[in-house]
Amino acid sequence: MVFAGWISVALYVSFILYVVVGAARRTKDMASYAVGNFQFSPAVVGLSLAAAMTSAATFIINPGFVAYYGLSGVISMAICLPLGSFISLIMLSKGFRKIGNTVKAYTLAQWVGARFDSKGMALLFGVLSLLLITFIVLICVGLTQVLSITLQTDPLYTLVAIVIFTFGYMMFGGANSMVYTNFIQALLKVVVAFLLLGSGYAYFEGGWSEFIARLQAIDPNLTSAFNAQSPLFRDFFEVVVCQLIVGVAVVCQPHIITRSLMLKKDSDVNRYLTFAIVVLALFFFVVFTGLYARLAFPDLQVNGKPLRLDATMSTFIATQFSPMTGLLMMLGLLSAGLATLEGLIQSLSITITSDLIKPLLGGKLPLAEIYMNRLVIVFLGIVAIFISYQQITHPDLSVGIFAQNGVYAYFAAMFVPILFGTFLKNVPAIVPTVSAIIGLIVHFGVYYGRLTPYMASGTRNPGIAAALAIVAAVVVGGILQLILGSKSSQSTND
Repeated sequence: MVFAGWISVALYVSFILYVVVGAARRTKDMASYAVGNFQFSPAVVGLSLAAAMTSAATFIINPGFVAYYGLSGVISMAICLPLGSFISLIMLSKGFRKIGNTVKAYTLAQWVGARFDSKGMALLFGVLSLLLITFIVLICVGLTQVLSITLQTDPLYTLVAIVIFTFGYMMFGGANSMVYTNFIQALLKVVVAFLLLGSGYAYFEGGWSEFIARLQAIDPNLTSAFNAQSPLFRDFFEVVVCQLIVGVAVVCQPHIITRSLMLKKDSDVNRYLTFAIVVLALFFFVVFTGLYARLAFPDLQVNGKPLRLDATMSTFIATQFSPMTGLLMMLGLLSAGLATLEGLIQSLSITITSDLIKPLLGGKLPLAEIYMNRLVIVFLGIVAIFISYQQITHPDLSVGIFAQNGVYAYFAAMFVPILFGTFLKNVPAIVPTVSAIIGLIVHFGVYYGRLTPYMASGTRNPGIAAALAIVAAVVVGGILQLILGSKSSQSTND
């Protein structure tokens, strides 16, 4: 199994490098690195989005939450959050793409700065994008868990190898390689999703009622819509309301919303969204397999040792599948992480280079922009190694909590600028700026101040803080727009 794992990883790595080398020949500047210069079909871009939007969290980390806390986690992460994100994708994609192409924006910070004619806003959102490093850490930890268990390697050395390989090839290929590697990764993830979801067929021999009865015998809380004993899925507000709000805002991340800019014409958007949403629905539902893992490890122990939440799916696959199927699963989980990691490295490095370093140096870089971007990727890789290892050795329940806190804060700040910028006219720059700041203050204030009864003790749910922050940002932004937007419109008419 271990030897075959090494062979499989070597073949997978060789394929990735083959694609990257071919794409790198076409990547000559930041424009081609950001959105590519190939003619991508809507199906390819749609599958690329599906691969990038469902990361190691969806396939590796989140099923662990379901194994620990039951059906409430499935309702939260496989139904409510996806529903909100699908609605948001449908509503925002066309308008965002139209404005992005008009102003020639390659990053979210550029889009916001150009839309509101404010260099200060572009710089602000460039700084805020650094919060996405937490998401990079989550994926690095998830991939390390999978590969170190499969290949029987030390987690630290495995982590370093993953970062060197992934960050290394992303220095050269950019969008030209990413879309095609994501496409192949999405196809592999489809196969793995079906295998995972079908792996528990034996538990359904007596029907759904028998399946539920097995879970109830372990813990009745596992079969309830809300699990009062969990830190994340306690009631209707936490499971449904917060996740719908977070789902709507979650698309406001650079590796997600900017994907539509890779389409060559507006007529491709509907087909792109159809492919993406159908595949995403399947991927999000993979968390259901966490229930199979709980039935396999009813006391959350393996060989007498406690089963860590983040290692639940990796252990389940390693112990419950034949060697060959397990290897295919491992490659699928590897694809799940790399697909999103590629998008994050690409979008975050461009933002740091073009929207932070370049403006701060007065618009003049000591190197060509594409070469400066590669140095930024090296810096991100070093940071990722240090923080990821800390999360492997000392997590707060799960690295998912750490990542959610950073990522949710980012899109809580970004939601109003994208929403108002897409649908409203005559929006003064002060409106989205203040809304973004309010979103940040409320999110971190609720989380670190332990405000509301939900945050009073124990592990804190970043979804609560994010949902309250998004609502506060929209309300404040709406009030400011009513006051200042009318004045701006009147001034324009005069």
